[in-house]
Amino acid sequence: MIRYFIDSIIVTVCGLATAYFWGEHIKPGGGLLAIFIAGILAILEISLSFDNAVVNAMKLEHMSKIWQKRFLTWGIAIAVFGMRFLFPILVVSVFAHLDMLTVTNIALTDSTKYSHYLALSHAPIVTFGGIFLIMLFLNYFFDHEKDVHWIECIELPISYLDRIRGIEIIISLIVLIILNNFIPEGQKVAVLLAGITGIITYLTIDGISHFLEKHDKERMAKCATSTIACTGFVSFLYLELIDASFSLDGVLGAFALSNDVIIIAIGLGIGAMFVRSLTLVIVETKTLSKFRYLEHGAHWAIGALAIIMLVTTVKEVPEVVTGLIGLVFIISALISSIIYNKKHAE
Repeated sequence: MIRYFIDSIIVTVCGLATAYFWGEHIKPGGGLLAIFIAGILAILEISLSFDNAVVNAMKLEHMSKIWQKRFLTWGIAIAVFGMRFLFPILVVSVFAHLDMLTVTNIALTDSTKYSHYLALSHAPIVTFGGIFLIMLFLNYFFDHEKDVHWIECIELPISYLDRIRGIEIIISLIVLIILNNFIPEGQKVAVLLAGITGIITYLTIDGISHFLEKHDKERMAKCATSTIACTGFVSFLYLELIDASFSLDGVLGAFALSNDVIIIAIGLGIGAMFVRSLTLVIVETKTLSKFRYLEHGAHWAIGALAIIMLVTTVKEVPEVVTGLIGLVFIISALISSIIYNKKHAE
């Protein structure tokens, strides 16, 4: 099992070394504190992302080996540099009406000012991620062709709601409208646009994915070099967006521990690397096929995370609550799967 985590261990050693030297650069004697904060952030990221690993594994199982590898290599670069460093800077740039070079300079030289700008952008950021994840949650359970149900008294009845065309969009818009009533006047438009963008983004990626999956190889040949290449690329984008939505609460919550964007990127990056390794373990050991309710638990965790993210637009929710709720769903689904396997093995 250790072979799956060798890359993560190497990244951890390099990351903590970098954190030490950066801490010493910012403040002589601050290297050990920087290592400690980066380590806590890594643990935070891992605890928040068990459900993310399961969802990633679901999609990776249907991707070619080359795109699996690209997700675990290119994907980690995007996850660390893109989502943990570049994305917050882009968001601050948009909402603070500053160019990205100025924001980058603020992030590297005035961490207090940067975290202030990021806090002002909190509501639109988490609304985008929360609504995107709600669409993912509803799309999974609203499927009358599903024949496996974990919490059957809930999952079976709602599975037939997919017969109402666009029901996921309707529910997501209702949630967005209700949420907007609690948002301060100055942020209502930004939150509304962010939520609608989340819906459009999900529909675009999901629609393209379904389009490519349903067309035959001859027609798909026009898309790129092969069907696998096309569907792999779209699945890659889909996974990156899901990963991005999962990481939003972790990125924002990290500023409760540190205002230093470099230390935050290092700590969350180490955690993201371990999540990738865990994803690989799930895929290669066929864990999802062995534990029939694990997917369900992950998606219930997604639904809970989405609601918590939307709640944080108006009220602070401790990170430990977010992490524990997801973990409870995953562990409960795992236990239920083990019980099911024992019953049917007798």
